[in-house]
Amino acid sequence: MNEYLNETKSIDYMNPHIQEKVQKLKDQSCDDADYIKRAYIFVRDEIPHSWDIQTSIVSRTASDALINKTGICWAKSCLLAALLRANGIPSGISYQLLTIVEDDSLGHMVHALNTVYIEDSNKWIRLDARGNVGNGGDEFSLEKDHLAFSPRSEFGEIDYNDNNPDLDEILVNKLEETENLMEMNIDFEFR
Repeated sequence: MNEYLNETKSIDYMNPHIQEKVQKLKDQSCDDADYIKRAYIFVRDEIPHSWDIQTSIVSRTASDALINKTGICWAKSCLLAALLRANGIPSGISYQLLTIVEDDSLGHMVHALNTVYIEDSNKWIRLDARGNVGNGGDEFSLEKDHLAFSPRSEFGEIDYNDNNPDLDEILVNKLEETENLMEMNIDFEFR
């Protein structure tokens, strides 16, 4: 379980900006479940997905997403993991391979979401703070997974249903080499 509580380069929860937000969330929360919900809603609703607002800003880490007030799902999942880990709640990252458009004509992209360990239930669930999808998949629940996207195998989409302690190195490298998010190649070999 410790690896899901560790600080990493991408999940940099000791950053003062993250620590300040953690304290604000803790002050508003009555227990861990309430804290998880508040952290999730904050990332989902207050940190817009970079594609949705068409910004060139590249958020590479949890603290970047918080400071820049935007990030793609990779950075947003790092931010939610950081907010949870900083409060002693184990969290990881899970992936899906999705089409870029409604069919597979333009290839695929990697979508990241979070895993969260619910101590009271002794189980892991997945939360997707991507936001702005409009399909109800971004609702909050500590009982079952609520995902923004349901992969369609007929288009080669995959739900890896995995639980990783850090952002995948391929994604870290992609973010590091990108200067303008709108120019980033999102169709690449993953797993």
